[in-house]
Amino acid sequence: MKATVNWLKNEDINFEAVTENGNKIIMDSTEKLGAKPMEMVLMGLGGCASYDVVSILQKARQAVSDVECQLSAKRADTIPAVFTDIHLHFVVKGSAIKEAQVKKAIELSAEKYCSASRMLENGGVKITHDYEIIDETPSEMTDKTVKG
Repeated sequence: MKATVNWLKNEDINFEAVTENGNKIIMDSTEKLGAKPMEMVLMGLGGCASYDVVSILQKARQAVSDVECQLSAKRADTIPAVFTDIHLHFVVKGSAIKEAQVKKAIELSAEKYCSASRMLENGGVKITHDYEIIDETPSEMTDKTVKG
């Protein structure tokens, strides 16, 4: 895996990151043009974990229509202001989703598959997870939400 980060040389300190496949992202300390670098780390964790959860639920033949990962993080007060705590809240929508499958998917991601999560935890970040399931099954009980 390779990437290049180039300074955009404007009045702010902004960078364009380019992957070896040509995908581009703007990083910006002022948030005018793009996300801050530490936000990119947080979003990377969310993307990694979300990929795992969706993939595992699909393999378990769960009728998932949407997965959202809401992340919140705390950083150290001193420099370097590393992440100290990150919480991932998954909102899983679909028809007749089994809670045990959602719980298992999140646990497998956290403990085995998500390399971003494992790397951050090995660096001392406390990562926690929870979830809610919104059942979209058409029936008399239309607004059924399970939280775990």
